[in-house]
Amino acid sequence: MSNRHLARTIAVQTLYQWDFNEQKKDIKEIMLGVRENFAPEFDDGQFINHLIEGVVKNLKAIDNLITKFAPEWPMDQITIVDRNVLRLGTFELRFDEAIPAKVAINEAIELAKTFGGESSGKFVNGVLGAIYKDMGEKEVDKINKEKIKKEPDEENKTPAIE
Repeated sequence: MSNRHLARTIAVQTLYQWDFNEQKKDIKEIMLGVRENFAPEFDDGQFINHLIEGVVKNLKAIDNLITKFAPEWPMDQITIVDRNVLRLGTFELRFDEAIPAKVAINEAIELAKTFGGESSGKFVNGVLGAIYKDMGEKEVDKINKEKIKKEPDEENKTPAIE
């Protein structure tokens, strides 16, 4: 198991316990307990912290995205495992520019298959795929707008004004 995959595994287990306890327990304490029990000699703790802090910091926006792209599944009806795999995957996909989109999606699918139910991988793939598709369309629009700004106006040979 790679260091990054192990870090994501610890992050999902931490988020799961935090969510299971209705977000009332200290998440850093939970993370330390998970690390101690699951991977006591693991040395990439900063990545785990980055993931957990990123999810917690952006929790409302992440949950809104999941709700938007899984409208038939209210957050409280998504299993705790799937919900937290989606949270982690959505954070990496939308909020962490250092993680390639395909890596974020593939890692989330693998975590869902490992810890979730029979259809968890497909569910996570569907939701994150929809979020990715929406991102793609917005990115294309952004690139096109930037391109238009840079292209000179045909008559005046000056940059076009938007």
